[in-house]
Amino acid sequence: MKKFEWSKLYLLAVFALLYLPIFYLIFYSFNAGGTMTDFTGFTLDHYKGVFLDKRLIGIVLNTFMLAFLSALIATVIGTFGAMMIYYTKKRKSRNVLVSLNNILMVSPDVIIGASFLIFFTFLGLSLGFASVLLSHIAFSIPIVVLMVLPKLKEMNDSMIDAARDLGAGNWTVIRKVILPFITPGVVAGYFMAFTYSLDDFAVTFFVTGNGFSTLSVEIYSRARQGVSLEINALSALLFVFSMLLVAGYYFISQGNLTKKQKTRRKAHREVVEHL
Repeated sequence: MKKFEWSKLYLLAVFALLYLPIFYLIFYSFNAGGTMTDFTGFTLDHYKGVFLDKRLIGIVLNTFMLAFLSALIATVIGTFGAMMIYYTKKRKSRNVLVSLNNILMVSPDVIIGASFLIFFTFLGLSLGFASVLLSHIAFSIPIVVLMVLPKLKEMNDSMIDAARDLGAGNWTVIRKVILPFITPGVVAGYFMAFTYSLDDFAVTFFVTGNGFSTLSVEIYSRARQGVSLEINALSALLFVFSMLLVAGYYFISQGNLTKKQKTRRKAHREVVEHL
């Protein structure tokens, strides 16, 4: 019993450490004063200021467009990359590819950002939207691969053999058998890539330029000039959006799980009726 109580206390302490700074930031986004020390009164002026700041709104739109495009392209590449890794015949080669993918996951963002900067400079590519997009696609692909691979391992390969026996070609097998089964992993990979792109700072800081900026870089540059409660308000809005994103992913996952359960029950009924 004591162990259970200590575990609950530890869990509470972890969540407090993670969420209290966020709630502190959100609380002062409603402060009528201009500081984060004394709460002088309730106001929504800082939220109004966010929507009146055309430059900031433009940067927010750029950030979301970048996250959407990079996550979409990375999901397509990463999904087919995961298939290629999984269906590699030699086990050693497969393990090497998985290890190389995992190395990219744990590599420091500073090293990745500096590497991209050197690479783009060597190619003579001007820094801007294109360089940031390519960088975000590159570091998002390993995330998608990591999400899709477990779903491929869960799949029964006899379904593919059965499809081939019925005369299905490679593309038909991918479209009709593999993709429907691994869809939850693909969706999870997209959401993960989207969120990673949305809040990335280190890599973006190295490869951005020519007037293009993302939200994380803009917040950093504004924070260096002094505390602005508009940043608090914007951060609060993004936190709410993140919560909605997580809730959306949860309901999508639950929907897929319910569909699977219904399919299994239907198949079970058909077998029972046949018997």
